[in-house]
Amino acid sequence: MLTKKQSELLRFIHERLQEQGVPPSFDEMKEALDLRSKSGIHRLILALEERNFIRRLPNRARAIEVLRLPESATVAAPRGGKFSPSVIEGHLGKARANRGAAQSAPAMIPIMGRIAAGTPISAIQTRTASIPVPPEFLGGGEHFALEVRGDSMIEAGIFENDTVIIRKQDTAETGDIVVALIDEEEATLKRLRRRGASIALEAANPAYETRIFGPDRVRIQGKLVSLLRKY
Repeated sequence: MLTKKQSELLRFIHERLQEQGVPPSFDEMKEALDLRSKSGIHRLILALEERNFIRRLPNRARAIEVLRLPESATVAAPRGGKFSPSVIEGHLGKARANRGAAQSAPAMIPIMGRIAAGTPISAIQTRTASIPVPPEFLGGGEHFALEVRGDSMIEAGIFENDTVIIRKQDTAETGDIVVALIDEEEATLKRLRRRGASIALEAANPAYETRIFGPDRVRIQGKLVSLLRKY
């Protein structure tokens, strides 16, 4: 469940994308929600991203994609906003409803052990259990889950003991958060950057250095698509 401010911000971003094709700036968000600083907007953005309502696209300024909307949520218009109150709807919610009730059943995703968001640990283990995941958290392809250990991805909203959902694939674009297998023996969760012929595995925590490898030393095992957290 979203807080009132989270709902207001999600609706504001969605309606701006519908009207203009680009998301609002942080200053526009701050003004629309009548907040005193952009740090409050940053916290709301992180919360929406952690709950898989939005995704920030790498390497693009002001690039926010709305992944889903609450099926039914009436919220008051933010003070300073220029739109009238209405029920959040949008094409994403309609498309999901049209797929039928069977689509809402959770998918059982195998947990394949632990992944390091810090110093690399042993390579991915065999299946230890399965976890139910709502279908809207997934997409096409085969998926697996990993339990996060370490704090190197905290600025990307990934914390120790989170469960990350990974789509199995052996390729990735620069900026993607991936499961990388180093020298066929160490697995780690990092942001991928390509630097010429080399591959950089970049942390989202200034306490950790970016590690650079030759392309023959790194094998992509999957891309992060969702995250689950217990409070």
